[in-house]
Amino acid sequence: MMSSINLTIRNEGGKDYRAVEQLIREAFWNLYVPGCNEHIIIHNLRKSSDFIPELDFVAEKEGLIVGQIVYSRGIIKMQRGEEKEVIGFGPVSVLPAFQKQGIGSTLINHTINLAKNMGYSAICIYGDPRYYSRLGFRCAEKYDIRTSDAKFAVALQVLELKKGVLNNMPGRFIESAGFAVHENEFAQYDATFPFKEKTENRSQQEFKLLASLRY
Repeated sequence: MMSSINLTIRNEGGKDYRAVEQLIREAFWNLYVPGCNEHIIIHNLRKSSDFIPELDFVAEKEGLIVGQIVYSRGIIKMQRGEEKEVIGFGPVSVLPAFQKQGIGSTLINHTINLAKNMGYSAICIYGDPRYYSRLGFRCAEKYDIRTSDAKFAVALQVLELKKGVLNNMPGRFIESAGFAVHENEFAQYDATFPFKEKTENRSQQEFKLLASLRY
């Protein structure tokens, strides 16, 4: 458990699951698309063999969970046929009322250091390079790493935890199958939460542009 001024970072426990899923839904709702599905992603990831409980954390302020981060295993499927295990985080989120206070970056930096100490070699994520470059991430193209459908993507970001570990390892990043969302299952799951209206906004247009930067 790590504490800073009025902020406690600790592992997520079973009693936190619903509150964390509610937090994620609040944080992502209408952010990238009308509505969101990130809350069912963590719900499914926890049941996956790719889930890494030692890197599953929440941030608390005065007993209220205000942020979270979860990690899972993925692979880089190399052009010559081998596979290299990597890890990724997501969803990572902060309640809207507590955003822009450094909580997200605190969670990320805390878990990056833990992942290094646990012996993991690299982190691969999808995210905005304008944010993640400040945390040391670089575009995966630098390492000749592509998406699962063999495209370079601006949003695909990589952080080596061991210097040079990804040199001469071109391939495709394959994230955990726990990220797959099935529409019927999701509709039933989301119906257990309070109704929220789906709307369109500018942040969704920016996300659509970022996601389209593939070649």
